[in-house]
Amino acid sequence: MTGTGPIAIGPEQLALTLVFVLVAGGISLAYNLGLHKSLAVGAVRTFVQLFLMGYALKYVFALEMGLLVVAVFAAMVAAAAHIVHGRVPERDVAFGLPVFGAMVATYMLVATTVTGVIIGADPWWEPRYFLPIGGMVAGNSMNALSISLERLFSSLRARREEIEMKLSLGADYREASNDIMREAIRAGMIPSINSLMGVGLVSIPGMMTGQIIAGADPAMACRYQIVVMLMIAAATALSSFIVVTIVRRMCFGADYHLLLRKDGD
Repeated sequence: MTGTGPIAIGPEQLALTLVFVLVAGGISLAYNLGLHKSLAVGAVRTFVQLFLMGYALKYVFALEMGLLVVAVFAAMVAAAAHIVHGRVPERDVAFGLPVFGAMVATYMLVATTVTGVIIGADPWWEPRYFLPIGGMVAGNSMNALSISLERLFSSLRARREEIEMKLSLGADYREASNDIMREAIRAGMIPSINSLMGVGLVSIPGMMTGQIIAGADPAMACRYQIVVMLMIAAATALSSFIVVTIVRRMCFGADYHLLLRKDGD
């Protein structure tokens, strides 16, 4: 350990962490969970993606170019949108591009507000602040969007007859599906709300842990973590509302006909 900095982790110590994956894989094989291949692929991707990200960030930090920082952030959001699209297979509505646009706009708004106004970084795109903050916004909201969209599509299909009856009685698509939209947004928000309830009691979140290990004052690390938790809650609510609103409209045709086919059609 040097000064108050973190203890360096060498290649041998890093390789030792594979024991954890082997344990998880062994449990999967012993109980036929069918997860061992996914665990292996996930572990390899974790090593490759984080090493690539680490070296890329060293390059970005050294150049300190605003456009490059924004481009890296857009690439991170594009990857998040791709993952959301992969987790919510939908054959009738092409929601990928609208979701990506909404994610970029929402996450930029939240990330720039946090770095430029709340933290007071100068310039607002200072990569040491903007990219980690933006990454946390994208990563956490991505999970919420997946849950919200999956709930939206499944509920619209499951309650198709009810929706069509409301439409036949003169309701527009909003009136026919408002409760489904609320349920979808609520489902996506639950993990963020649970995190707000348990933080500091059940867990010490990643950013606070990282700062403490790096030698920061725990009181200051706590302040950053509060900002992050509230930021994620706001980004999750805002992005879920915008994306679900856009995608819900895409599920109905010009004459308010529900475009989603029944399962098995």
